[in-house]
Amino acid sequence: MKIAWLAVFFLVLAWSGWKPHDYTTWWLEVTPALIALLVLAATRKRFPLTPLAYGLILVHALILMVGGHYTYAEVPLGDWVSSWMGSERNNYDKLGHLAQGFVPAIVIREVLVRNHVVARRGWLSFIVISICLAISALYELIEWWVALLSEEAADSFLGTQGYVWDTQSDMFWALFGASLAIILLGKLHDRQIPAAVNAGADSSAKNFPV
Repeated sequence: MKIAWLAVFFLVLAWSGWKPHDYTTWWLEVTPALIALLVLAATRKRFPLTPLAYGLILVHALILMVGGHYTYAEVPLGDWVSSWMGSERNNYDKLGHLAQGFVPAIVIREVLVRNHVVARRGWLSFIVISICLAISALYELIEWWVALLSEEAADSFLGTQGYVWDTQSDMFWALFGASLAIILLGKLHDRQIPAAVNAGADSSAKNFPV
């Protein structure tokens, strides 16, 4: 991974972990970013991703770190946007769930294409969006389990803020994010994939589904 990528990641991580709202919530929110870092480090030489995928993963990690520092319901950016829109609810968590669909869509798309999992490109978008929705549903289940196990951190981690349709709304934003990523970035992603293939262990697999 490039020095700049790592520098931004660890600088924001250090800031995020300095006197957060509470450390239990911080760990819950930041752990996915740390897991992603380990996975990227382990696959860097064997299966390097496109610059687009790496950039989006970093942005998603930063969103998680900011949310972990303040808790999603108290991020200042969310308060500012809510004030500007005349809303009482801090909607920073919706940005997180939008990214939860937007970023994995590109990563999943890349893995499927480069491993020739999908024989016909027409099925690719449908399968990518379906997997993103499955991930979103799993995350909602994890939030539920954490709430059952830890009453102390439940409210901060769930971040429902009294919104009864919060779970359904979270999944909608993930669906919207995944669809938006495919529509906006699909062609750019296709242009970057051959270079990533040539740099990795899958360099012999250069024929993509059409």
